[in-house]
Amino acid sequence: MTSAGPSSRGDAQISARGFQRYDGERAGVAGSIRSVTWQSMRATLGLGRPAKNKIFPVIAVAIAYVPAIVFIGLAVLIPSGIVDGPSYPEYYGFVTSAIALFAALVAPEVLVSDRRNGMLAMYLSTPLHRGTYLVAKMLAVSLTLGLVTLGPPFLVLLGYTFDGSGPDGFGNWLIVLFRIILSGAAVSAALTAISMAASSITDRRAFASIGVVLLILASPIVAGSLVDGAQLSPNWRLIDVFSMPFELVFRIFGEPGNFPEVSTLAVVAVNAAWTFGGLAVVVWRYSRLVIAR
Repeated sequence: MTSAGPSSRGDAQISARGFQRYDGERAGVAGSIRSVTWQSMRATLGLGRPAKNKIFPVIAVAIAYVPAIVFIGLAVLIPSGIVDGPSYPEYYGFVTSAIALFAALVAPEVLVSDRRNGMLAMYLSTPLHRGTYLVAKMLAVSLTLGLVTLGPPFLVLLGYTFDGSGPDGFGNWLIVLFRIILSGAAVSAALTAISMAASSITDRRAFASIGVVLLILASPIVAGSLVDGAQLSPNWRLIDVFSMPFELVFRIFGEPGNFPEVSTLAVVAVNAAWTFGGLAVVVWRYSRLVIAR
């Protein structure tokens, strides 16, 4: 340990105290994943950032939750006011715009920003490697999407329960809750994989967002044209990237859905294909990415 003499300017002095070992708790890889996941979610939602960064997240959350809040209000104020309300799968029809907005904005913010501002190299200098980094980012995207895929249907369940039109008995209530959780996870998983794949291909957030939006808007049009216009097999509905996760929700609840001519097995298989295919693209892209440290 060394120290410098008094400065010629006043009585201040600079002392070099040397280095000490860190004696605090070491969270390891699991702690790093939790930290990166939480910080990525904060950035996406605009927490701790200027107000302009909160506009789109607030709009998307409001679009998703307002219908559910209205249903609960009717349940509290008007007896049996929502008996004829939508079923749990049908409720997603009210929030598809919010889910599409989140899917187009979350992953580009989470992935592209790190590559552009140099944070990716910083993260990989920690206990994280490329695989665990992607796990953290995948959790951040899917949990953020869960705000609009899981929360609103759960509020609808509460509204129906207050209204007296909910599931009969605590056991059935838990079954419905499990189906809501499974449905929200399925929708989040598919859209997380698709949006992360688009975000791994380009280094511009705007291009990634536009790519996700175009895929969401174009695939239903193409599928409808092939089946309804060209009179091809109903299985061509499976290329509808945006509709198939919500079709899976109907099947989870034992309902025929919007496309009953397509088998449940095919709906499950195509959602799994989009999910694992999208994640495979992300892993492939990051395995080939040259990172300057």
